[in-house]
Amino acid sequence: MTQYLDFEKSLAEIEGKAEELRAMARDNPDMDVNKEASALDKKAADMLTSLYANLSPWRKCQVARHPQRPHCKDYIEALFDEYTPLAGDRNFADDHAVMGGLARIDGMPVMVIGHEKGDDTKSRIARNFGMARPEGYRKAIRLMELANRFGLPVITLVDTPGAYPGKGAEERGQSEAIARSTEKCLELGVPLISVVIGEGGSGGAVAFATANRVAMLEHSIYSVISPEGCASILWKDAEKMRESAEALRLTSKDLHELGVCDTIIKEPRGGAHRDADAAIKSVGETLVALLKDLGTMSASDLRQDRRKKYLDLGSKGLAA
Repeated sequence: MTQYLDFEKSLAEIEGKAEELRAMARDNPDMDVNKEASALDKKAADMLTSLYANLSPWRKCQVARHPQRPHCKDYIEALFDEYTPLAGDRNFADDHAVMGGLARIDGMPVMVIGHEKGDDTKSRIARNFGMARPEGYRKAIRLMELANRFGLPVITLVDTPGAYPGKGAEERGQSEAIARSTEKCLELGVPLISVVIGEGGSGGAVAFATANRVAMLEHSIYSVISPEGCASILWKDAEKMRESAEALRLTSKDLHELGVCDTIIKEPRGGAHRDADAAIKSVGETLVALLKDLGTMSASDLRQDRRKKYLDLGSKGLAA
């Protein structure tokens, strides 16, 4: 069953009426509702296209956080063969908010790492809603080092509200772990490709996304802070999140103009949650193309490419 966002209420009513008609026809075989239901379907399709044609930044945030949006686990299961999960940071514990391991995509061996939010109450609690602790970032560092040693490209799938801000995480060196993970991204002599599949929140996302190429799904977001957090700091009012979402320039379009995002991956009409298979397929095609593009570069060239990307960051579209 589709979960509707608050700006989709009118759409929910129309699609609900169409489903009611079909349910009545199932109970009464002599009733012909095809014409009426088809008309409602067309009206709903037109409304869906209109709603998603020009989403505001805040609505983009809502779509990026949609609970039915495909998550890291879905992408790994659908796109990667021979996935062998690797666990633990060899220091403290295994952080279930971060998953990763060896795999193949289109026959190419890679290391894949990503944030996993979970898809029901039990798994969301177990995954800490995708908010990694220090041991999660140290696990990522360990996997990146392993990939570097064996010359394997690294793919990261970013989907996190941000790093976990709890007392225990801070005591175990959260900021240091994020900084080390970011540093490791810059040091790699293998291709590093990052895809923001939902939320890219704060340093928790940067620690995975300091890559040669950063791709974003069309309705994903990537920002230094959440709109609610920004509103709480600037206006002392979290309800001003719509204004802060506008100011943060967190959409894929804005970030592409600024040079933060290299590639925008188009989503199915109505967002990735409406057609997860199509969204996952598009991400897979983009990953394969980027891997082939970077595959001919030497370790030195890859490091220099990454260095140039981040030194030039923000120069594009700055005047806008």
